[in-house]
Amino acid sequence: MNWLHTWAGIVLGGLLFAIFWMGTLSVFDREIDQWMAPMIRLPLTDGSFPAEALRPSYDAAAAAKARSWLAILPTDREPVIQVISREGSRSVFGLIDPTTGAALPEPGTWAGTRFLYPFHYMLHVDLGYWIVGLAAMAMMAICVSGVVIHRKIFTDFFTFRADRQPRRLVLDLHNVTGVLGLPFHFVITLSGVIIFYTVYFPGTIKFAYDDEPRAFTREAYGIYDKPKAGRPGELASLDAMTAEARRLWDGETPRYLFVRNPGDAAAVVQFARHGVDRVSFSDDIVYFDSSTGALLHRRIAPKPILSAQRFISGLHMIQFSHWTLRWIYFVLGLVGCVLIATGYLFWLESRRKRHEQLGLHGVPVVEGLTVGSVTGIIAATLAFFVVNRILPLGATFAGYDRAALEIWIFYLAWLATFAHAWLRPGGAWIEQCWTIAALAVAAVLLNWITTGDHLACSLALRHLWPVAGMDVLLLLTGAVAALAARRLSRSRTLGQPPLRR
Repeated sequence: MNWLHTWAGIVLGGLLFAIFWMGTLSVFDREIDQWMAPMIRLPLTDGSFPAEALRPSYDAAAAAKARSWLAILPTDREPVIQVISREGSRSVFGLIDPTTGAALPEPGTWAGTRFLYPFHYMLHVDLGYWIVGLAAMAMMAICVSGVVIHRKIFTDFFTFRADRQPRRLVLDLHNVTGVLGLPFHFVITLSGVIIFYTVYFPGTIKFAYDDEPRAFTREAYGIYDKPKAGRPGELASLDAMTAEARRLWDGETPRYLFVRNPGDAAAVVQFARHGVDRVSFSDDIVYFDSSTGALLHRRIAPKPILSAQRFISGLHMIQFSHWTLRWIYFVLGLVGCVLIATGYLFWLESRRKRHEQLGLHGVPVVEGLTVGSVTGIIAATLAFFVVNRILPLGATFAGYDRAALEIWIFYLAWLATFAHAWLRPGGAWIEQCWTIAALAVAAVLLNWITTGDHLACSLALRHLWPVAGMDVLLLLTGAVAALAARRLSRSRTLGQPPLRR
C-alpha cells in the first residue's frame, strides 16, 4: 500500500493537480465568464423575456439546415441568453441581451465554461476522457491506501507541528489536508467517473442495444423523439409553449429550449424545468410539436438507476443554488491541491540527501515536475486571464482568432514554467511565486483599465459582484504568492533547509 500510494502520486500527481485546480476554478466558471467577457456583465432580469424573440435565431438555424438548436435562458449566474446551433461538425455560438433582444458581440474567449471546465474532465482532447478516468481511479486508490498507511488517522487529523523539521512539517500538512478532505475527495472523484459511464462502459450500448445510442437514451432517460419528416414546417408560438410549460411547473421558468432538426415538419420543441432547488439535474421536461404547439409528452423522471446517476452527477457539478456549499466545494478543492503538492514535497525532501550522495537524478526531475505542476499551472492560468484583458476584440495572429490565442498563451506559459523549473532548480519556486503575484495584480489592474469596473464599483452594483469576487480572489492569490516568495527568499539567504523556507 505504501508503494502504491507513493508511486501513483508521483507518476500522476501533476495530472491530478491540474484536474483539481481546474475543477476548483470551475465551481465559479460562470463568474469567470463574466470577468473575461465584459459584454455579458448585464443587470439581472426578472425572467420575463419573451421566448418569441428567439425566433430569428431559430429561423437562421433552420435556414442553415442545422442538426439542432439550443437556447439557454438567463439565470442569476448567467445574465445573457446563449444560443447554440449545431451546423455539420461545428457549433455556432451567439449571445442575446435578455432586456433588449439585441445580439451581443462575440466575446472572443472560451473563458471558464468552454476552456477551464472542459479541461477539468477531458483536457480538450478526445483521449482526455480516458486519461482523466485513469487519474481518477489512481486518486481513489491513493485515498484508500492513504487510510491504510496512516493507521493513526484521527491523531494525524489533530497533529500539525509547525516548529518541527521541514520534512515532519510537510508530512503533518499532508496528513491534515488528506484527512480533512478525505470524504469529499473520494466522493468527488468517484462521482466524476460515474458521470461518464457511457464512455468507460461502452458495451452497455453496444451489446444491450445493438449499438443504437438513441434507443438507449430513449429507454434510460425517457426521451421523447419523432423521426425526421424530411419536409419544411413552420414553428408555432414559442410564447404559448413557454406559458404552457410554466403552467405545468407551477410558474417556474424553463432553463432551456432545444429543437432537433429545426425547420423540419416533425421537429419537437423541448423545454426543461429550471431545477435550481434540487441536487439532481432537472428531469422535468416537456415536449411540444413544433408545427402546432401541442403538448406531446412530459417526462418527470428517468428510470431508477439513471435517477441515481443524475443525482450523483448533480452532486459533482453543483449547478443547484447554494452559495455556502459552493464555497465549501471551492475550499475543499484547494485543500486537494495542497494535499497533492505536499505529497510531492515530502517525497522530495525525504530523498534529496540520499539521491545527492548516490549521484541519482530522480529528485531534480521530480522537483521540476512539481514546480511546473503547482506554481506553473497557476501562473499559466493567470497569464490566460491577463492576455484576455490585453488582446482587443477581433484580434487575430497567424490564422488564429482571439480565443485560440488565449489558449495558446496558456499552454506556452505552462510549458515555459516546466523549462524554467529544470533550468533554474535553485530559484524556480521563488521566481514563479513572484511571477504569480505580478500576474494576479496585473489582471486586476487591466480589468479596471479596460472596462472601468474597479473593485469598489463592482462591490457597489449587485450584478457586478461576480467581477468583484474574481478581483478579490486574484488579489488574495497575489498576496499569498508574494508572502511565499519573501519567505523563500529570506530562508535561502539564511541558508536554511529547502522546506524550512
